[in-house]
Amino acid sequence: MSVVRRALVASAPSRLDFGGGWTDVPPYPEERGGFVCNLAINRRATVQLSHGASSASDDRLVSAALRRAGVTDLNVALASDFPVGAGLGGSSAAGVALAAALHAYRFPHAPPDATQLAEWSRAVEVDELGIAGGRQDHYAAAYGGALALTFESDTRVERIPLSTAATAQLERQCLLAYTGESRISGTTITAVLDAYRDRVPRVLAALDRMAQLARQMRDALHDGAVDTLAALVDEHWRHQRGLHPGITTARIDALEHAARAAGAVGMKALGASGGGCVIVFAPDERVDETASAIAPFATLLSWRVDPRGAIVTSEG
Repeated sequence: MSVVRRALVASAPSRLDFGGGWTDVPPYPEERGGFVCNLAINRRATVQLSHGASSASDDRLVSAALRRAGVTDLNVALASDFPVGAGLGGSSAAGVALAAALHAYRFPHAPPDATQLAEWSRAVEVDELGIAGGRQDHYAAAYGGALALTFESDTRVERIPLSTAATAQLERQCLLAYTGESRISGTTITAVLDAYRDRVPRVLAALDRMAQLARQMRDALHDGAVDTLAALVDEHWRHQRGLHPGITTARIDALEHAARAAGAVGMKALGASGGGCVIVFAPDERVDETASAIAPFATLLSWRVDPRGAIVTSEG
């Protein structure tokens, strides 16, 4: 095992989930086949390891990762370039950054592949912390870029190539807005999963259609058709918010009303919602107008497409 003489730093990106969220959460993938389309962005979680007694006992994720790695003699500092509870897959970005840093520390001459990092990060959440979530966030953080993810008995990853023009259009017309509200409650998540297990027709139909829309989003991104993507995201939001009343909030509803009045052509809340971040697609000629309209309800966050997944940026 290596000794960290200087700081070893690793980072991983957060993501925008365009479509298919919830269909990556068991038992849906194994029973019906999940599909997610997402995009890594340059708001990253960063982990710094240095030699010495651990100072991370108050951070459950860090403590769980160290425990799973069998490491006790590291000082760990964790920082995030995004708000906590924003629905950007931030905890998974942190988990994957921890996975990359710890792997580099333990096996400095054997780089891991992205799938190993994603699965290790998810195992920390599931096995160590008892958080039975999905896989998409971990894969976005590990791989970076635009991804089409198929979830069945295993996970298949397809990188979606983005043209320079499509990248620029996405970065200009897709507005990322942080509502400042807390993320969705565990009660709501449990209610949605219980409704699926009980085969509630409304929930089954919504999840199935969300997976179909995510497949169409993959095609739209591949073709550079950002306006088509916006329309698909907009339909996805109608099905997503229909899963449970707690998925939207009064603030998100007010933001949506203002955005549409200003000409927005698509929107959805990110992650499980109940607050956090929202993406709003504005027509190219009305980006500034749309941004001004939603500003009273949220803080606009700058972002760029991040083609990099987890990276180790320095080591001793």
